[in-house]
Amino acid sequence: MIDRRTFLTTSAAAVVASPALAQRKGWTMPEEHKPRVITLQGDLPAGEIHVDPRAFALYWTLPEGRALRYACGIGKADLYESGRFTVGAKKEWPSWTPTQDMIERDPAAYKQFEDGMPGGPENPLGSRALYLFTPGRGDTFLRIHGTSAPWTIGSAVSNGCVRLTNAHIAHLYQRVPKGTKVVLH
Repeated sequence: MIDRRTFLTTSAAAVVASPALAQRKGWTMPEEHKPRVITLQGDLPAGEIHVDPRAFALYWTLPEGRALRYACGIGKADLYESGRFTVGAKKEWPSWTPTQDMIERDPAAYKQFEDGMPGGPENPLGSRALYLFTPGRGDTFLRIHGTSAPWTIGSAVSNGCVRLTNAHIAHLYQRVPKGTKVVLH
C-alpha cells in the first residue's frame, strides 16, 4: 500500500538519523500493522477519517463501503478525547511545542521543549501532521501525526494525539484535504 518513494522520503531518513529508533534496532513492523483496504460494516461517507481507539485503528473511508485501515497509537486513557473535528491545517515536518498541561504533568520530560522543537526526525510529530480543529475552539492541539517510535503503534501512549508510522502518515497525508471530517470514537 505504501509506494517506494513515500517510504524512502519519510521513514528511511528517520531510521538513519534518529537515536530513538536505534534503541529498537531490529524492530520489524507486525504484518497486522500494515495498511490494508477493508470492507466497512455500516454506511460511512467516503473521504472521512474515523479512529476506533479499542482497535487502535484509523480508517480513511473510500467509496463503495470500503476504507483504508491504518494501525495507530492513541492517547492514554485519561487523555484521549473523542469527538468530531475537521482537519484545519496540514504540515510537513512540523515543529512541536508541548502544551502547558503536558509540561505540568511531566516537567522532566517536557519543560526543556517549552520554547518548541523544529521539525525533523527527532520531533515527536514525525514527518507529517494533520491538525484537528472544532468550530468553537479552533485548534484543539490534537493531531494525527507520524512518530519516530513506530513500535508504539497499537498502544495508548500519547498525550491525546493519534500517531501513525512516518511512512503511513505520509501515505494518508497526500490523500486528506484540509477541511476533512475526523471522528475520534
